[in-house]
Amino acid sequence: EVEAGSDGTGFKSGNAGEYRTYVYGKIRRKYVKVIITADINSKKLLAVDVKIEGGSEPKVAVKHIELLKENGIKLKKFYGDGAYDTNEIFNAIGDAESAVKIRKNATTYRCKGRRRRQEVREYMKLGYKTWAKDTKYGLRWAIEGIFSSVKRKFGEDLRARSPIGLIAEAMQKMWIYDEMVNYGRNSMLSTI
Repeated sequence: EVEAGSDGTGFKSGNAGEYRTYVYGKIRRKYVKVIITADINSKKLLAVDVKIEGGSEPKVAVKHIELLKENGIKLKKFYGDGAYDTNEIFNAIGDAESAVKIRKNATTYRCKGRRRRQEVREYMKLGYKTWAKDTKYGLRWAIEGIFSSVKRKFGEDLRARSPIGLIAEAMQKMWIYDEMVNYGRNSMLSTI
């Protein structure tokens, strides 16, 4: 069983500064989006998806949840920000608990699934602060911590130029960081 969270971040393709923009004009850079699903408690990456110029975070998260189920990993709880407030996410997580922030303008009228309708009603009844405390929504920041660590360690710009190279480099940054964390955790446990 895992308590998983999902979120996305972006990497810049190139490190053109203000001087280059001033001399050559506006430079159109490719934007590489990385969407991860990770275990909230151990901060272990469960799935990574990289897209150039966007990609829907909820659709990728649904794909990651289905991948976890195929590999025999049971989802105990799912964490996500307001972008994950979709019927597809709530249908994908099934019976697992959720800590997905409901949008302010959410309504129960357009809910295609019973699960999302229940979550919206509960959120409206409790209010944000009480709901966040009850669901432990703050644990979602473990995902943001992973992104922060990767960008601090390896930088947020990519050096590759081809689309395949950009995707590979972004993926490598995430998995190398995960391997470093696992190595550190295992070596620390072996000394105890």
